[in-house]
Amino acid sequence: MKLSKAQNILYHIVRTSFYVISLLPMRVLYGISDMVCPFVRAFYRCQLVRQQLTECFPEKTLQEIKNIESAFYHQFCDLFVEMIKQFSMSREEMMRRMVFVDCDEAIANFNSKQNILFMMLGHFGNWEWIASLQYWTPGVQCSQVYHPLNNDVFDRLFLDLREQYGGECIPMRKTVRRLLQLNVGDKPVICGMIADQQPRWDAIHHFSPFLGHDSAVFIGTEEVAKKLNSLVYYGRVTRVKRGYYQCRAIPITLNPLEIDNYQITDRYMELLEQDIRMHPELWLWTHKRWTRTKEEWEERQL
Repeated sequence: MKLSKAQNILYHIVRTSFYVISLLPMRVLYGISDMVCPFVRAFYRCQLVRQQLTECFPEKTLQEIKNIESAFYHQFCDLFVEMIKQFSMSREEMMRRMVFVDCDEAIANFNSKQNILFMMLGHFGNWEWIASLQYWTPGVQCSQVYHPLNNDVFDRLFLDLREQYGGECIPMRKTVRRLLQLNVGDKPVICGMIADQQPRWDAIHHFSPFLGHDSAVFIGTEEVAKKLNSLVYYGRVTRVKRGYYQCRAIPITLNPLEIDNYQITDRYMELLEQDIRMHPELWLWTHKRWTRTKEEWEERQL
């Protein structure tokens, strides 16, 4: 991506500022997170968060919803300072704080006919640190599909942040073409895809039951997996304690061509829902999740 002169200056100012802040110890950064959290909770999409939590957990009392809300905003602010810390975090510290489990077992399933493994993820825990998977898999080419940001400066900033571990960010519109190229390369490939976002109306083909809703879901990962006969795993992220996470590779299918349509997607949504119900504070509730209803979609098909 080529930035204009003014954009390039702004990029270096922002990057330098974040780098300087990132040099602060984690305990100081978490102190900043604690200080700003009440203000973020008061002013940033608090009505949307309350509405979605209430709809998804009708069995919970108002006080229980408020407790989840409070824990979510603390995690949300922690996520921001943890992202800033990436600008100066060493390899050793990152590998202590973001641990991958069962990667060897997953990699062992690669063969001459299956050279790509999809890791389906959600906006759960700390998804930015997932890019450090490359540290744990030196014999594998890691990549991740991403949505380019509208702001060119911050798009480049996030690309640099995510690719600093040695992996590759693939723009969503180029996913199939790039994976076809990687599929015939010398190294097996792990491709991370965050798949809990809401598709456009013209991209909706399936609804999955999810948190008490008929949810419009992306089926792109499933379609590409079937096209390339790829291994498909779910990345189960857990927060061990503040600032420490684990990601466990859970197989969804090793033979996508033998699975009926939409079953891969439905299984992913099922696993993600299990995690959210166990730790609802770790999911990103500030996104509008259910503005595409099945009823309106069906009307649009008439």
